[in-house]
Amino acid sequence: MTGERIALITGANQGVGFQVAKELVANGVTVLLGSRDPARGQAAAEQIGEGAHPIQIDVTDAASIATAAQRITDEFGRLDLLVNNAGISRARSSDGDFLGDYAAANKASTASMDEIRKVWETNVFGTLAVYQAMLPLLRKSADARIVNVSSGVGSLTANADPDYPYHSMFGPVYPASKAAQNAITLAMMVELEATDIKVNLVSPAFTATNLNNFAGTESVEDGSREVVRVCLLGPEGPSGTFTRWENTPIPW
Repeated sequence: MTGERIALITGANQGVGFQVAKELVANGVTVLLGSRDPARGQAAAEQIGEGAHPIQIDVTDAASIATAAQRITDEFGRLDLLVNNAGISRARSSDGDFLGDYAAANKASTASMDEIRKVWETNVFGTLAVYQAMLPLLRKSADARIVNVSSGVGSLTANADPDYPYHSMFGPVYPASKAAQNAITLAMMVELEATDIKVNLVSPAFTATNLNNFAGTESVEDGSREVVRVCLLGPEGPSGTFTRWENTPIPW
């Protein structure tokens, strides 16, 4: 297994994470399929087949992250690719009009502080916590890359434009959490710019997944394309990018 790339994908038992895991395995990558629920992770790994290995990891639980890092150390000795994919858009369920309900409930003046903390705990602090735990393993790779799955709705430049399609929906819950995740990613880029570890920020399309109560307009396959493309970049591939399909830069 030493000749294969070892990847960890958080939140990989469904949606974009699952699709990326499936496509990376098809490209010869050994994937550690991260899931909060071990049973769901096991089922997802079995669906993909050989090359996918379930690993329990809850990005909001320090003990869970540490246990996952220790397991990777013991079984593989390094990590070549970290895909911070786990994310949530809300803390509560919505059975109605996702976009309409979301816009109404998540204005700066009305958003629940508990909701903000819950979403940020996963999308911002979870991304940073996993990075901190996995960086020693990435340093042991000869070709390490971090791919953080964000969203174009976190672009401050885009949202400041009144003509941006999602301008009116920018609020302190999900969009601002993605802006903060982007800032955290920039901090990683700055920290690692003098090393061989590459860091990339990617926005999938508005994909129909549980994240948006399946209100998205793109298939999981289409929504995952840019994430997969960046994950498969070789050692000569770029670092410090923020893109959507196909290699289209997104303003910060």
